[in-house]
Amino acid sequence: MPPVSARLPVFPWDRLEPYKATAAAHPDGIVDLSVGTPVDPVPELIRAALADASDSPGYPTVWGTAALRDALTGWVERRLGAAGVTHTQVLPVVGSKELVASLPAQLGLGPGDRVAFPRLAYPTYEVGARLAGAEPVPYDEPVDLDPAGLKLLWLNSPANPTGRVLSKDELRTAVAWARAHGVLVVSDECYLELGWEADPVSVLHPEISGGSFEGLVAVHSLSKRSNLAGYRAAFLAGDEAVLGELLKIRKHGGMMVPAPVQAATAAALGDDKHVAEQRERYERRRAALRSALAGRGFRIEHSEASLYLWATRDEPCWDTVGALAELGILVAPGEFYGAAGERHVRVAFTATDERVEAAARRLAA
Repeated sequence: MPPVSARLPVFPWDRLEPYKATAAAHPDGIVDLSVGTPVDPVPELIRAALADASDSPGYPTVWGTAALRDALTGWVERRLGAAGVTHTQVLPVVGSKELVASLPAQLGLGPGDRVAFPRLAYPTYEVGARLAGAEPVPYDEPVDLDPAGLKLLWLNSPANPTGRVLSKDELRTAVAWARAHGVLVVSDECYLELGWEADPVSVLHPEISGGSFEGLVAVHSLSKRSNLAGYRAAFLAGDEAVLGELLKIRKHGGMMVPAPVQAATAAALGDDKHVAEQRERYERRRAALRSALAGRGFRIEHSEASLYLWATRDEPCWDTVGALAELGILVAPGEFYGAAGERHVRVAFTATDERVEAAARRLAA
């Protein structure tokens, strides 16, 4: 029997290592804009909540504490515009990537089932389908999909890598199509609080959902909005029938968010001030890099939200990666996110102010 890894594509980031070495050799050091990992401090109120809950010798619950579920439902109502959200409509998870990679298998999908995701997309959607033995199906528009055998439709708005935001009409159309064909919609909304030139909307908003969560699940993460990538704090909200089944499965699998992280998550979701402060940091970095890239002859496409600039000089992406590496700047080749990205690069603006300023200077030189 072949190993499970045989189903998977080559891990893309390994291919970037030679370019990373070139960038690291720059006299002023590397400016790593390839991975969107937070670099700013975890807000003090979150660290305090984590520390206060550190004496947690017992097993946490998979469903989370009542205080955490209160924080989750309250945030979904306040930030996503939903109303009357109950504890049965939320579920904490151990990081959103774990969820994306394991969800098809947790839903019981396998050979003969199909999982659809955007043609330009976070590669873990495809990985999750392959791990379950299901067929991965990239799409340009959901309504153009053949619904035969399609069990799961991933939406991603704001999108990684492009920063594209789906309009209300596009979301409504996708939801109506999926419901008409009995397809579960799972919307990855991890960048929803990072809109710059657009105001992202959740599939759970009543103007999209019609006031019902039936057939809809939204994925949210605290990694970007609260600098909690190291905490692996994320959650689902939506259809209580789907979340109820996932809760049962995750109980059997012991998929528990650590108790201190549950307390930290509740504290983070109850405070909007630190999110606004972090947004201001990212907005400054985004403006500096966008201006510098434009001055270097790059065209920025989409990028109206998220933590990335989707940039092109109308050349093969690896040529762009190589040229920027000579300047000590490391970016991600668009090819990592699908063949449609072969002439683009993804530029993260999650580096420190000092490193972003260094990149801008080098691009302007």
